[in-house]
Amino acid sequence: MKYKRQVCLLLVVFQIIFLGGCRLNDNFDNISDPEMETDEAVDIGPEYGGELVLPISYVITLNPLLITDSYLYNFNKLIFEGLFDIGSDFKVKNILAENYNYDSDGLALNIKLKENIKWHDGENFTAEDVKFTIDTLKYGLTNNNLANNLSDIIKTSESLRNIKEVRVIDNYNLKLTFNKPYGGLLEELIFPIIPRHMFVQGRDIKSAYDKALQKDGYIPIGTGPYKEIEVNKFKNVTLESYKDYWGDKPYISRIIGKALKDEKLAIISFESGQIDLVTSLGVDWEKYAQNKRVEIYEYASNKYEFLGFNFREGIFIGEKGKALRKAIAYGIDRQSIIQKIYLGHATRNDVPIHPDSWLLSDEANSYGYNVNKARQIIVSAGWNDIDGDGFFEDADGKQLTIRLTTNSYNDLRRETANIIAKNLTDLGIKVIKDYNENKQENLSEEIKETQWANFMQKVTSGSYDMVLLGWELSYIPDLSFAFHSSQINGGMNFIGYNNEKMDELLSLAQNTYKSEDKKKVYEQIQDLIIDELPYVSLFFCNSSILANSKIHGEISPNDFNMYNDIVKWYIPMKLHDKEKTPQ
Repeated sequence: MKYKRQVCLLLVVFQIIFLGGCRLNDNFDNISDPEMETDEAVDIGPEYGGELVLPISYVITLNPLLITDSYLYNFNKLIFEGLFDIGSDFKVKNILAENYNYDSDGLALNIKLKENIKWHDGENFTAEDVKFTIDTLKYGLTNNNLANNLSDIIKTSESLRNIKEVRVIDNYNLKLTFNKPYGGLLEELIFPIIPRHMFVQGRDIKSAYDKALQKDGYIPIGTGPYKEIEVNKFKNVTLESYKDYWGDKPYISRIIGKALKDEKLAIISFESGQIDLVTSLGVDWEKYAQNKRVEIYEYASNKYEFLGFNFREGIFIGEKGKALRKAIAYGIDRQSIIQKIYLGHATRNDVPIHPDSWLLSDEANSYGYNVNKARQIIVSAGWNDIDGDGFFEDADGKQLTIRLTTNSYNDLRRETANIIAKNLTDLGIKVIKDYNENKQENLSEEIKETQWANFMQKVTSGSYDMVLLGWELSYIPDLSFAFHSSQINGGMNFIGYNNEKMDELLSLAQNTYKSEDKKKVYEQIQDLIIDELPYVSLFFCNSSILANSKIHGEISPNDFNMYNDIVKWYIPMKLHDKEKTPQ
């Protein structure tokens, strides 16, 4: 089974998101007085020129194969490109690859590269560069010291480990052969391609691999729309638009990456006007809405919140348990949670498939808030309010009681759990709050880590009925980590869900490489999730980019690229002379 890549990635993300979740925003002051008069630049359409100042990591390495920091990863995408990338609809889109086709039943991939692409030093981009990059990464993955430094996208890649051979046909054609078919192949071939001629000298190929994987003194030569012209370590990196770029020439001519210690400092720097764009923290970004100097670009993130059921034992087993799960799905007012707790910044979905994904089924939203229907389902399953106390009982008079748990130091999740408990109580289900329902002030990271360890012990041992948690889902469409029975013991299927049909479909999806076939398989998976309800899907948390209003154009950030379509951004000429280079 091909679960290693997704499980490795999600093990890391699982703890991070549950320790922090969709964090509450700090109460920073606004970037400036929203009543302050500002020059209105007449927008006459795209114009060339201007400068952007963007945040990057305080510890600067421009080696694209080693970057794990989000800001540096996005910044380096301005310099380097891959064969493919992920589009806003989660479809794979061609970048350096012109086209591709499979043969040998998915055991081989033929790639035709785009021609007339030049590296930033003027050398031609060829198939030898692709082969060298892949060989370098495979070499790095077999060396523990090097593997630990690789970016998460690379070191968790099933595809790279699965490549048997890279054969160069000619300058613009190559053939990749694999040990076995893999449905997430193209999604994993998005790593940046590096120039072979910068590293290979003579016949010592091992030294070339080592040099390509070094952290310090790395000279970034890419094929992207911007090239590096100056690096002041721990201060800033300056880029300029590449005049020989193969794609649309970017309008903004100069970009400066300002080194900042962390996300909070990035917010402060944005508010003080030192940088022009930043990722928001928490959900309270509407405080910027009245500021004429700030534009907010909101999008659905990969952070997915759900209610999981204990399938190992207890009340949710069997057909009666299935009916109760459906009643709970109808009985939770998700829209109220989104509005009251997340301030409207979340997107409802009934399945753990991103709302913008091309794989999302038309039937993905089936459970609206319907208390009457929820009660009817409970009654049909054999529970009634026998004694008139407002709670359902079974035929033996035992009250319908459910124990709900969550990591309550996460403010958003705790308040969500409180609303869920109230919804179910109003429905007629007795809810035991197996968590601290009140805000805990001034918790240290050490205390949070201890609470997290205790909480996870409770979850993995099955000491709960329902658990409110969240995943930061991979961009690779694979739900095996959560729902395949092989992941029950020691994996991420901590709810103990076991369904033979689900196992079959998930295994089929992993081996399905043709997009039209994958779409059909995922429709079946979603139908089964909606019917079986191993999770009650709540929503995907939204995120946003805060941008200086001087930036115009097609600004459409997503979780994979906060600078998506940056070549279409521009700054009106009137605002060019107001820019200052950070010191």
